[in-house]
Amino acid sequence: MGTETVLEMKGIYKAFPGVQALQDVDLEVREGEVHVLLGENGAGKSTLIKILSGAYRKDAGHVLLNGKEVQIHSPRQAQELGIAVIYQEFNLVAQLSVAENLFLSNLPGRNGVVDWSELYTRAEEVLRRLDLQIDVKAPVKTLSVAHQQMVEIAKALCVNARIIVMDEPTSALTRHEIEELFKIIRALKETGVSIIYISHRLEEVAEVGDVATVLRDGWNVGTVEVGSTSLDALIRMMVGRELTQKFPKAKVPIGSEMLRVEGLSREGILHDVGLRLHAGEILGVFGLVGAGRTELAQAIFGAVPIDDGEVYVNGERVSMRSPKEAIDNGLGFLPEDRKAQGLIESMSVLGNITLAALDKISPHTFRLSLREEQEAGGQYVEKLRIKTPSMQQWVKFLSGGNQQKVIVAKWLCSGSRVLIFDEPTRGIDVGAKVEVYQLMNELIKDGAGIIMISSELPEILGMSDRILVMRQGRIVGELTPEEATQETLLQLAMGGNACEERAI
Repeated sequence: MGTETVLEMKGIYKAFPGVQALQDVDLEVREGEVHVLLGENGAGKSTLIKILSGAYRKDAGHVLLNGKEVQIHSPRQAQELGIAVIYQEFNLVAQLSVAENLFLSNLPGRNGVVDWSELYTRAEEVLRRLDLQIDVKAPVKTLSVAHQQMVEIAKALCVNARIIVMDEPTSALTRHEIEELFKIIRALKETGVSIIYISHRLEEVAEVGDVATVLRDGWNVGTVEVGSTSLDALIRMMVGRELTQKFPKAKVPIGSEMLRVEGLSREGILHDVGLRLHAGEILGVFGLVGAGRTELAQAIFGAVPIDDGEVYVNGERVSMRSPKEAIDNGLGFLPEDRKAQGLIESMSVLGNITLAALDKISPHTFRLSLREEQEAGGQYVEKLRIKTPSMQQWVKFLSGGNQQKVIVAKWLCSGSRVLIFDEPTRGIDVGAKVEVYQLMNELIKDGAGIIMISSELPEILGMSDRILVMRQGRIVGELTPEEATQETLLQLAMGGNACEERAI
C-alpha cells in the first residue's frame, strides 16, 4: 500500500427533496489501498459513490484526483478519469461475448469491421493479468455470477481504472468464490490500483480492508485503520449505540402445527421433502447454493409446479397450485430478491402494503375506498415502525431494512400467519438486521410461524428453534441450535455425516 493520496472528497454535501443525504463528508483514499466504506442503509454510502461516478452532482464540496480538483459531470467522464464502479446489478450485455463486453466502447478494427482475432487476443491478455480461466468467446449470460463479476473487474482494467468501487461484491458468492475475489483484489493492490469496498458483511472488513470510513445519517463519523480496530467498535460507529445482542431470539412457547409438507417433489430439483412448522416457531433452513432451499419455498407458495406431494394448513389438506391459493390459505413469501419479486418499486409504500389484500379491504365493491386502504395500511406502518416520510412515498426510496418491513406488512395486511423468509437480511446493515430479527420475534409472539431460509450460519444458529439442512433437493438433517455448530451444519450441507463425527 502506497502513501500517495489518489482521491480526496472534501466537504461533500448532497440533498434530495426532504432529505439531507450527505453533510460535510470527507473521504481520502491512498494508492494501492482497500478502503472499506461502512454504514447502515440510508447512511449516504451510495450517494457518495454516485457523486464520485458522475451519476449525481454534488451540492457543495471538492473532488481531487492526485491533488488536482476535478468536476465529474457524467459516468463517462468518471471513466475517462480512471474511476470504475462495479454495482450489484452488473453492467454487462448478456447476449454478447466476454471479449465484446470488455472492449464494447473500443472494439478493434477498421471502417466499422471488427478485427475478431485482435479482440480475442486483447481479451485473453486482460484475463491473464487477473489469472482468470474464462473463455473470451463465451456469451456472458452463460457465466456464473462470480465470473460475471470478474468480467466487470476486467472491464475496469480495460479502461485503465486506477480507482475501482465494488458495491456489495460478495452478496451472491460462495465462500470459495469470495476467496478468489479477494485474491484478485490483493493482486490489484500490488499494481497500485485503489479499491473502495462497500459491504454489510463486517467479517470481510478484517480480511480484505486496510482502512475503513464509517458514515451515519449522512455524516462521516470517523476513519480508522482496520488492523487496530475491533468489529464491535465499527458497529458502535455505524449504529451510534451498543448492540448487546446481534441475534435477540425471543423464547416463545411452541404452539400447534400450522403447516405440514409431505413428499414434496419436483423432478431434478426437490426429492420427497417433508417438514412441519408450529405456531410461535422459527424453522431455519440451511444449505449451500443449489441445495434447493429457494425452490422449496417457491413450491410451498405455489410459485412453481410440483410433481408430487401434499401440503396441510392447520391440519387440513390444501391446494397450492398458485400464489393466490397460498395467500388464500394464509401464507406469505418474502423472496430473496425483494426488489424484483417482493415489491413494485414504482408504487407507493401504501400501495405495496395493500396490494395482496385489496379484495379484503373493499370486498363488496369494484371501487377501492382510499380511506379504508389508508386505515388498513397505516396500522402496519405504525406497528412495524416503517420509516417513511409518508405512505405515498415510492417504496424504492426506502432503505433495505424498511423495504423488508413493507413486504412483511403486505403479508400481515393480507392475513398471512405462515411466513416464509428467504434470506431475510441479505443486503441490509447490521442495525437493520437486528430490527428484522426483533420483528420476527414480535410475529412469533403473536402466534405466527416462520420458515427462515438463510445461508448465514450465525443467523441460522442465532434465530432458529429448529434447523433443517438441505442438500441436492433433500432434507438431510434436523437439529436444534443446541445440537448444531457451524461445523456440523456445513458437514451435513456438503455431504458429511455430522452425527458420526460427533460420536467419534
